[in-house]
Amino acid sequence: MNFVSSRPDVVRSVNQRWLLQHWLRWRRPDRVPSWQQLDAQALTRMAESLAFQDVVETNGTPRFLVRFNGARLCQAFGEDCRNRFLDEVLTEPLRETLLATYRKVVASGWPVYTISNLRDRSARLVHYERLLLPFSSDGRRTDRILGSFEFVSPDGAFDNHDLLKRPEKAPPFELQAAIHPGDPAADTRKIG
Repeated sequence: MNFVSSRPDVVRSVNQRWLLQHWLRWRRPDRVPSWQQLDAQALTRMAESLAFQDVVETNGTPRFLVRFNGARLCQAFGEDCRNRFLDEVLTEPLRETLLATYRKVVASGWPVYTISNLRDRSARLVHYERLLLPFSSDGRRTDRILGSFEFVSPDGAFDNHDLLKRPEKAPPFELQAAIHPGDPAADTRKIG
């Protein structure tokens, strides 16, 4: 997958921008923010669109154990995914495409922002915007990821139920961006 290095202003959603700005403030040079810096009370207003996962190394490969899934995500997955690994929850053809973005967060320690297009049960277009933020207990190794998920349709109303279970093929990404926290001029560099 090709990710471009982007500035923080690539993020569309107001809530996601707010989260990213807080993450950037908490970050120190060469240090991933600590999970303990999060103010759970401040996240309450957007909890239905949030998820967080623990990063669990299994035979040298990161797996992502869902610890929290907001109500909108439960609808989109068609189930509550808590205490299950993402690779067990995601169906093909989404599995490898979406897991690659989580792996990018772990490998880089950078936030990753993606936009892809899905279709609901009535074939209405839905933009799926994801912001994945790395956190660490030791400041170096990403061991937890906070995800913010926005579903937006140009048609207005749409059916969110089973949205992430429906695709027959992996949806194309409109954007795959790794947000470089220390390079405000970064815009179009491909970072693999």
